[in-house]
Amino acid sequence: MSTRITSPEDLAALRERAQADIALRAGAREIEMTVHMGTCGIAAGARDVLSALAAELETAGADERVTLRQSGCAGLCDREPMVTLKDKDGNVFRYGKLDGKRIHRVVQEHVAAGNPVVEFLIAE
Repeated sequence: MSTRITSPEDLAALRERAQADIALRAGAREIEMTVHMGTCGIAAGARDVLSALAAELETAGADERVTLRQSGCAGLCDREPMVTLKDKDGNVFRYGKLDGKRIHRVVQEHVAAGNPVVEFLIAE
């Protein structure tokens, strides 16, 4: 949808709304989750993992707290499908060999309760 700007006031209002949206997103998002969608990840089921993750976050009411991203290959093809979780303190957790059941546990235990699911973590 495009917004027609016909006056300096329209431009100022658009800028103000955009800045408010940016501030809201920056303040509300505590966690960043990245689904690795390289060809190896897609072949291993990353599209299904992305869909399951989005659905689980919404069901858990965590979609307002989590920024969901996609990226390419992380170089660990044998661990795909894979999700990297970065929390508000900058801690990084990489989960591998994910499916719908594992995604459910990651969202319920790590995202919602703050307890990483150790048995799914990739040791680097």
